[in-house]
Amino acid sequence: MSTVPWQPCVLLKYGELALKGRNRWLFERQLRDNVRHGVAGIRSPVRIRGRRGVLVLAAAPEHQEELVARACEVMGISVVQPALRVPRTPDDAASAALELASSRGASRPAPRRFAVRARRRDKNFPLSSDQLAAHVGARICKELGWPVDLDTPELEIAVEVDRHEVFVSTARLPGQGGLPVGASGRALVMLSGGYDSPVGAYRAMRRGLHCEFVHFTGAPYTGPSSTYKAYALARRLGAFQGGVRLHVIPLGEAQRALAVAGAGELQIVAQRRLMVRTADRLAARLGARALVTGDSLGQVSSQTLPNLTAVEQAATLPLLRPLLGWDKAEIMAEAERLGTAEISRLPDEDCCKLLLPPHVTTRAAPARLDRLDQRMDPDEMAERLLTRVRVLQPEGRPAEAPGPG
Repeated sequence: MSTVPWQPCVLLKYGELALKGRNRWLFERQLRDNVRHGVAGIRSPVRIRGRRGVLVLAAAPEHQEELVARACEVMGISVVQPALRVPRTPDDAASAALELASSRGASRPAPRRFAVRARRRDKNFPLSSDQLAAHVGARICKELGWPVDLDTPELEIAVEVDRHEVFVSTARLPGQGGLPVGASGRALVMLSGGYDSPVGAYRAMRRGLHCEFVHFTGAPYTGPSSTYKAYALARRLGAFQGGVRLHVIPLGEAQRALAVAGAGELQIVAQRRLMVRTADRLAARLGARALVTGDSLGQVSSQTLPNLTAVEQAATLPLLRPLLGWDKAEIMAEAERLGTAEISRLPDEDCCKLLLPPHVTTRAAPARLDRLDQRMDPDEMAERLLTRVRVLQPEGRPAEAPGPG
């Protein structure tokens, strides 16, 4: 007779991580580390156990809701499943299913069509999956009088048999999906106060990149409002990875120098090249292997193909653009889902609008940019900018996590 007590827990089901081959253990190790970090701060010990393709989290019952919310923020998880862990017997499984079904149906007295989906990760269980589902279903029919509907049930009850216990659940919440943050290396995100770059950062994290952030301000010719926004955005995005650092660099004097040197309609492209050149050097110092931007092809004049090419030539590291094929409506919808849109809507003094020329070129000529570089020495400018970098460490997490994207 099993001595496993009844205990609330949370099952974390793998997403594409389950498709990995011989190096899967590396992704699983990173995921465990991320889960451990994600649940840190819950006011009771959290136990993390591994099963085949599943992580099992358990904490004090009064912290179950917070545990579920934290788990929903972890990249690399496809399903977050609150469950009851019970002894490995058909009767305990049926009793747990009855308890969960009764609580789910308490607000609706009319019969509910239900289905039981049983799965055995351990094939040594005395009943087959179909027999176990029938056993549990018969108990619910008898006690609650609900009809079985295997095709279009209003309530699905999952019964999963493991080696030492049975997990019973009536809820499946979507996780973030993707890969565990950190499994693909480190990147430096060029974070503005707008809608696009925070969404690009999230998509990069979802592909397993651990991100740091760099924000360029128009200081000393603008106030601190854009830094406040970047700080709030980095804090929001930090809920998905932890260990967030925001590097703030004042660009105003360099922008003015470009204008005085006669950049003219090249002003925006030239200052973006300077930002990328500076970020590229900062990334190398931080051990990052790529830069990430929120560029969307053709969205504004600086994001035409010739201008994107001209800007990318200032980098030695790969410049990743997760949103290259997204339109503005798609980006805005994602920003709303993530909770970054409300921050991006706040007013600020964007450095890109400082010293804006009457006309911005859509086709920056390489020869003209080379002549401007010869007058300005962008390498020396980038090094000078890096002497003024200020590092902030946003902390905290939002009250609610978004669903998968």
